[in-house]
Amino acid sequence: MDIEVLGTLAVRLDGVSITPTAPKPRQVLALLALRAGQVVPVGVLAEELWGAKPPRSARATLQTYILQLRELISAALEGGAGDGTGQRCQAKDVLLTVPGGYLLKGGDGSSDVREFERLAGSGYRAMDAEDYPQAARLLREALDLWSGPALADVHTGPHLRTEAKRLEESRLCALDQRVEADLRLGRHRELLAELTVLVNQYPTHESLCGQYMLALYRSGRRGEALDAYQRLRATLVRAMGLEPSPALGKLQRSILMSGPDTLPARPATNASVVPVG
Repeated sequence: MDIEVLGTLAVRLDGVSITPTAPKPRQVLALLALRAGQVVPVGVLAEELWGAKPPRSARATLQTYILQLRELISAALEGGAGDGTGQRCQAKDVLLTVPGGYLLKGGDGSSDVREFERLAGSGYRAMDAEDYPQAARLLREALDLWSGPALADVHTGPHLRTEAKRLEESRLCALDQRVEADLRLGRHRELLAELTVLVNQYPTHESLCGQYMLALYRSGRRGEALDAYQRLRATLVRAMGLEPSPALGKLQRSILMSGPDTLPARPATNASVVPVG
């Protein structure tokens, strides 16, 4: 089974889509796919679909959605290979009913989340080893797996919203480190267009702002770098009543008083993130 959630939802079995079009069955499949190989309790699925007060018919309705998913799985399995013992695999062997819930078997297929985490982890290790070309390459490959916000075409309840937020935070961490690797490689001019978009999209993200300030400064745009700090400060004060972190303040003072060789190597630690749009 191949599972993609870093963008639109796509789940394929033997190359055939088993992704339903109806909103609530898509929701069920998305949660089962994100937790492939794990039991998802009936209560968790009900809460995802209907919130804290599911209807009295919730269990029966959920069983209907599971049946619809199994029909899609059966269609994908038609004409497929057996399980290696001469027996043809059945839908109930892929989407299992277990005590207390349901379990979707991912098998040996691909998962874009798993591949993203593998590449990003390798990229972080390369950063720790100061192998910046390798880090930039690996983290760029990890980020290229994203085609949009996680679960972009799925209605999300409390559990899927939490999963989507977790994945977005992982994406931002990988993005932050990839930009840092590119700065270490002297690619400040190439980064300016991308960072201009990012600091507008995440106007309280201190690390991205610090990286933007460095890229501007090293491109000979000292005044714009200082303006970027003032915009961030105004946004933080207005939105949260907070001042920028000491690390970012130190970077601002370095730009005011120092040459590029004495600027801090790492611009700032991450603060709260408030996306715009």
